[in-house]
Amino acid sequence: MNPSNESSSAGAGRLPLQDKVAIVTGAGSGIGRASALALARGGANVCLLDLNDNRTEEVEKEIRELGRESEFYDVDVSDPERVRKAIESAAGRFGRIDVVFANAGINGTLAPIEDLTPEAWDETLSTNLKGTFLTFKYAVPHMKKTGGSIIVTASVNGSRKFSGFGMSAYSASKAGQVAFAKMAALELARYKIRVNVICPGAIETNIGENTERTKEVDKIRIPVEYPEGDQPLERGPGRPEQVADLVFFLASERSSRISGTEIFIDGAETLL
Repeated sequence: MNPSNESSSAGAGRLPLQDKVAIVTGAGSGIGRASALALARGGANVCLLDLNDNRTEEVEKEIRELGRESEFYDVDVSDPERVRKAIESAAGRFGRIDVVFANAGINGTLAPIEDLTPEAWDETLSTNLKGTFLTFKYAVPHMKKTGGSIIVTASVNGSRKFSGFGMSAYSASKAGQVAFAKMAALELARYKIRVNVICPGAIETNIGENTERTKEVDKIRIPVEYPEGDQPLERGPGRPEQVADLVFFLASERSSRISGTEIFIDGAETLL
């Protein structure tokens, strides 16, 4: 991949991701949906990995209406065989993989450490951290042929914020993603595969649907007060589309020198 060639092509009317093939996990809603659509508008054909849900089929339809190809694969990212089959199918259909957005994740169970069950811990780590590993594991062999970009959705929790009371499993999984991505960035650099992490703060998504908050969390909560709310820049949660803009940038050759980096997108929320 030659940035100068892409720039010349773009100047001739080509889109930044023209005919690239992208995989997005957790693509049915929130950040995944917004990013899948942004990648498609940029010229990419997009493979959507998520649990079987009408919302993902709607995303697939929207992408096709944009004039791009799209395919939905019913996948639990914690299941190695389902991830492998989906990525092999995507690579077989499109002949290549250029962009991977490892976005699927859950909040899991919110509880004090002493009340958190091993099963709840495993569920969160399996979806968030193991799921990221599996996505890399099965996509990388295809990406080595042409290079590309891998982007991971982590969080401010576990990297710059530690007041998410009861979120020890979630924060541990997100911190693990950052470390794993940095290891991968160096390992894969020789293949011209860039790896970066986005760390969103509060974003308007439906992740609350898979969150179980136990009543025991109240016993460890420490009151934190902010002047006039907790969002300094915009006075409210961010939008998935704002994160999608960053995903698009990291997917394109416009970020060709950026790898092994975590980027915070939280409106200065965690600087208070």
